[in-house]
Amino acid sequence: LLDFSKLVPSIGGEVMASFFGLGGGGLKVDIIFDAVPNNPNIVPMTHSPSWRLRKNPFWRVGTQILPTNEYGGPLLLVYHGDQDVAGRVILSLPPGKKADHLGIKVQFIGRIDMGHGVHEGRPHYDFISLSKELSPPGTVYQSSTEIPFLFKGMDKEHESYTGRNVSVRYFVKVLVERKFLPPITKEADVWVQHIDTPPATNEAIKMEVGIEDCLHIEFEYQQKAYHLQDVILGKIHFLLVRIKIKHMELAVIRRETSGEGVAALAGHPSHQQHQSQSQNIFTETQTLVKYEIMDGAPVKGEVIPVRLSLEGIPADLTPTYTAINNRFSVRYFLNLVLVDEEDRRYFKQQEIVLWRRVLG
Repeated sequence: LLDFSKLVPSIGGEVMASFFGLGGGGLKVDIIFDAVPNNPNIVPMTHSPSWRLRKNPFWRVGTQILPTNEYGGPLLLVYHGDQDVAGRVILSLPPGKKADHLGIKVQFIGRIDMGHGVHEGRPHYDFISLSKELSPPGTVYQSSTEIPFLFKGMDKEHESYTGRNVSVRYFVKVLVERKFLPPITKEADVWVQHIDTPPATNEAIKMEVGIEDCLHIEFEYQQKAYHLQDVILGKIHFLLVRIKIKHMELAVIRRETSGEGVAALAGHPSHQQHQSQSQNIFTETQTLVKYEIMDGAPVKGEVIPVRLSLEGIPADLTPTYTAINNRFSVRYFLNLVLVDEEDRRYFKQQEIVLWRRVLG
C-alpha cells in the first residue's frame, strides 16, 4: 500500500486526513473584538505593555500610531474591569472547500502565569474560566463565516500585567473540534485595567537621615501616592555637611516579588533575595530611571529641589500591586544616593504608592 504520509513528511498527518475528508480543509480562525467608539471603558492600545525598559527616551512619541489587525480593527484593546467583552469569530475557507467539525466553542480565561522558568510546581493558575458553545457539530461551506460572542457580567478582579517572573493574562480562546485530529485553536488577548480613586489621605513624606557628626540631611516629598501621569515634587535640605559630596542621584525602582505566599512578606521591603529563594519566592529589582539632581559639594543650609515626571520614565508603569492572589506584588521606591569623592555611596529608599487615573 502507498503511504501518503511520506509524500509530505512535515504535514503528512494533515494530508492523510484531508484525503479522507477528515481535515479542516484549510480552515482559518480569527478573533475580532468589538471596539465601541467613544466608550470610555474600552480604549485601543498603541503597544503591548511589558516590564522591559525602552532604550529610546522618546518612545511615547513614536507609539501614537495605532496598530491594526488585518480587518482594520485595533490590535489590542484595554477594557475596564467590569466591562463586557464582545466580538466575533471569523472562519475563513479557500474557495470551493468545506470543513467538517464536531462543534465550535469559545472560552474566556483569566490566568496568572508563573511558568517563566524560576517557579517550581504549578506553572499557571486560572482564576476565570468560562466556556460557551458557538456552533453544534456540522460543516462549514462559506468562504467567510462570522459568529458573534459575548461574555457579560464578569468580575475581572486583577489588572493585566507582564512582569519578569509572573504575568496576568486575559484571553479569548476558540476551539474547533475535529474527528480524529486535535482541535483547531486560536487565542486573542485583551488587556484589563482598573481606574482607582485618589487616596483619602495623601500625606507628605518627611525624613531625616545622616551619619553622626558627618552628614545630616532632611528630604521631603509633597505626597506619598501618585497617579501614573503625576509629577514627583520635593526638596532636600542639607543641615550638616562634613564630608565632600561629589554628586547626588535620584532613582525610581520597581520591585516585583513573586511566589506562593507573598502576602506574608508584604510588610518587609528589605527581604533579601537569597532568603526569598529558600521559600520559593523571588524578587526582581529594576531601576526604571536615574537622574543626577546635584553636581558638586553642597554646603550647610543648601536646599536642592526635586522634580521628576512619571510620564518621562521609559517604561510601562503599573499601579502598586499588593499580594495579588497571594502570588505576586509590585512596589515602587524612590532611591536617593549621595556619592562622596572617594566613591562611597550613601543611600535612602522610600516607598511610594502608584495608582491609575485613566485607562491606557
